Amino acid sequence: MVLEIAQDCREKEVVIVGILKGSFMFFSDLVKLLYIHDIHPYIDFMILSSYGSSTKSSGKVKLDRDITTPLEGKWVLLVDDILDTGRTLSFAKLHLSRFHPEEVKTCVFLDKPSRRVAVIKPDYRCFEVEDLFVVGYGLDWNNRFRNLPYVAVIDESSLPPG
Repeated sequence: MVLEIAQDCREKEVVIVGILKGSFMFFSDLVKLLYIHDIHPYIDFMILSSYGSSTKSSGKVKLDRDITTPLEGKWVLLVDDILDTGRTLSFAKLHLSRFHPEEVKTCVFLDKPSRRVAVIKPDYRCFEVEDLFVVGYGLDWNNRFRNLPYVAVIDESSLPPG
């Protein structure tokens, strides 16, 4: 996947935008691997929310912090931790497209197509996962478990009410 991204954006002015908070670990590793392939992007972040303390999306995406890097004419890679319902990534991609980039590509650590409600597929992904609630490597429940250096499945029935 990293080699494919490096080939697709070579010779372009690249901006990599991470969706916080979940993407931070994957984002960091991805940027370091792209460096090895001589890709030196502008880096920016946006904060979006839709889960709160629940294990289910609220269905509404809220922009809590926008990017500050100009995107016009640039090749943009939008990075997220997981593509689940697709609402967040669809919202973010549409939002960034309004800044007139050359192109917006999406990259996710985990892809959970069984839960998709928005029409979106990642341009790049690491792994496909079943319909399980996962935490770790940046993914959280109620802002907990992000620090795990691995991905774990949580039994939703064992969680206390949010």
